[in-house]
Amino acid sequence: MILARIKQLVRAGAQPDTPDGSIHAPLISATDIAALAAQASLLARLPVREVHDHHAGDWASRWLGRGLDYEESRLYSPGDDIRDMDWRTTARTGRPHLKIYREERQPAVHLVVDRGATMRFGTRRRLKVTQAARVAAILTFAATGQNGVVGATLWGREDDTLPARHGRLAALALIELAGAPCPPLTDPAPTDALRQADRLALLEASLPRGARLVLISDFAWLGAEHEPALARLAARFDVWAIQIVDAAERALPAMGLVRFHDMAHHQNVGLDTAQSSVRNACQAAFARRFDAQAASLARAGIHHQRIASEADDLVALLAHG
Repeated sequence: MILARIKQLVRAGAQPDTPDGSIHAPLISATDIAALAAQASLLARLPVREVHDHHAGDWASRWLGRGLDYEESRLYSPGDDIRDMDWRTTARTGRPHLKIYREERQPAVHLVVDRGATMRFGTRRRLKVTQAARVAAILTFAATGQNGVVGATLWGREDDTLPARHGRLAALALIELAGAPCPPLTDPAPTDALRQADRLALLEASLPRGARLVLISDFAWLGAEHEPALARLAARFDVWAIQIVDAAERALPAMGLVRFHDMAHHQNVGLDTAQSSVRNACQAAFARRFDAQAASLARAGIHHQRIASEADDLVALLAHG
């Protein structure tokens, strides 16, 4: 029996968003970047918290942290920065106290863009990784327009991190990296849950407290073992999980006998999609998987939303994030 391959699961699915459809072309073209900048100008102000020890800026801070103006003293709590100890009050009362300061700060955003094997997939309009780059571009432009500082981490075979920077040139550099060519991985390593845990721990250790952290991924890697790390992130940062989902992951079309290749696990699976029972079973399995991912993120205290990879107008989808 010869199994047909899904015609849509080819790089041509990204042609509308690339200059020439080549697997070595950028994920988003210069024309699309300009359109995304226009969308970002319509996006409502991001509800970004201010950071504890980042750049001074134009926004009056609601986050009380180290600054120039003494605000008050309060009792020390485990985990507080001992550099802020109020030793005079501590000596007078016999109980450890902390000094609290108020200062103006710039909003800080850190984007995580997943460019792993499962993101290099698409059946409608574009790849999931292309949509992730588009989302990152809009959020970068929006934050920059509010005088914010934006940094990013790109998860791939080799991870790249861009420190938080201010200004339009820095924003364009970030967008260019997020939209860099992303050809299929011919020999991707199997999904490594330990690597994801290490990545989450690195974010916790490296980001300034109170920053907005945006995770843009399909979350195919997400498991119960990641919940503690995600909960710690949610306790320190304003975390927003944006899940990119392809149409074929929501419901399989009827295409007859099809061979699917799981790039993350090096497995081939044959399905007869002409049978409604097979399509219904797959749709139910997809729904259970999505529900489990949403529940895991909710238990960790993370705001979560899904965005279809084929969606063009992202403003309405992101405005309520």
